Amino acid sequence: MAFGNPFSNMFGQSPIKPMQEHMSVAVKASSRLADFFEAVINGDWDNARRVQQEISEIEHQADDLKKQLRLHLPKSLFLPVPRSDLLELLSMQDRIANKAQDISGIMLGRHMSIPATLQQQFVEFVDSAQKTAEQALTAINELDELLETGFSGRELDIVENMIEKLDQYERSNDALQVEIRAKLFALEADLPPVDVMFLYQVIDWIGELADRAQAVGSRLQLLLAR
Repeated sequence: MAFGNPFSNMFGQSPIKPMQEHMSVAVKASSRLADFFEAVINGDWDNARRVQQEISEIEHQADDLKKQLRLHLPKSLFLPVPRSDLLELLSMQDRIANKAQDISGIMLGRHMSIPATLQQQFVEFVDSAQKTAEQALTAINELDELLETGFSGRELDIVENMIEKLDQYERSNDALQVEIRAKLFALEADLPPVDVMFLYQVIDWIGELADRAQAVGSRLQLLLAR
């Protein structure tokens, strides 16, 4: 059955390729946070605004892909993957781009500064979260191969190892979050209380970015177990 919308041509026999494209766009949004934080640390708010606009535009692209996928995902698929599971996986992927937009938006809106003694740790923390997101993308990019092999054999082992590495990256990010929160706590008395509150918020959101990437892997792991 042919769809009227040209987007349907992307599906062919399977919606997996569009799912992978959506994940790639979501991770592209989070990847721009490195440049955004560099601009913030340098006090270059014009560049920070430019990068934040890029993140917002990429997030809108992810939203558009998500909407098209939801609209055109067939009601019945001859796949070993329930439609509801694909939709849940799609939502989890989308939250990565959303969180990148949230982080850059609040920091730009408040022109938030990062204490000098925390700047390098913030850079490492953001890089760690992005590493987690990229590992989730690597795992998702194996989904079509998994379908071809019927979720079995060597390909299954490869993806399970990828998910284990993803979990390791997320745990490393958790450890960095504990460290950076402790250092901020030690500085609280010397900083305006409102600034401290929003710095904690940003730290939590960067941690959530890694958590959401890890959740994509967890959902994929559930698919493998079916």
